[in-house]
Amino acid sequence: MLGEIAHFLLNTVFTLFGAALILRVWMQAVRVPPYNPVTQAVLQATNWLVLPLRRVIPGVRGIDWASVVAALVTALVYVGLVVVLIGIDPAAFAPAIVIAALLTVVQWALNLVLWMTILMALLSWLNPRSPAMPILYQLTAPVLNPLRRVIPHLGGIDLSPLLLFVIVQVLLMVVTRAKFLLTHLGI
Repeated sequence: MLGEIAHFLLNTVFTLFGAALILRVWMQAVRVPPYNPVTQAVLQATNWLVLPLRRVIPGVRGIDWASVVAALVTALVYVGLVVVLIGIDPAAFAPAIVIAALLTVVQWALNLVLWMTILMALLSWLNPRSPAMPILYQLTAPVLNPLRRVIPHLGGIDLSPLLLFVIVQVLLMVVTRAKFLLTHLGI
């Protein structure tokens, strides 16, 4: 039982921090204004890791590579701690840990897209004039706009978030299955 609690706490803390790092990359890529409260919270939560990395790893073409590397390092630490918690020597499974860390970052990114889309859809119904709506729209527009060109509006209802939800769920199933096979085949 103690192991399950430790795994739950590790998963929660590392997932939230990893999502914040990915959100930092995403906000910079779509040029969210730096002085809104959401951006400030993400920056304050992640600066301790990203700013030292930024001295060594520059951003290129609008991508904050220091934050990307920070997310990968966070995932490596998370997967390594989980492996140690299970009682396996991490050195024996180093390649599998690296692959699992990459899949974990992909999983965090997909979950972030999912939750941002759900939050935007809910706020658009409940409080469309919310101060968070412009930020959420700016963040989700790059993934929803291509779907909006394919799916017509039905009576003023935008079904693109629903399609994105289905696509992301399928991708999450694929990533989860890949992580499962990785751990059970002992790669």
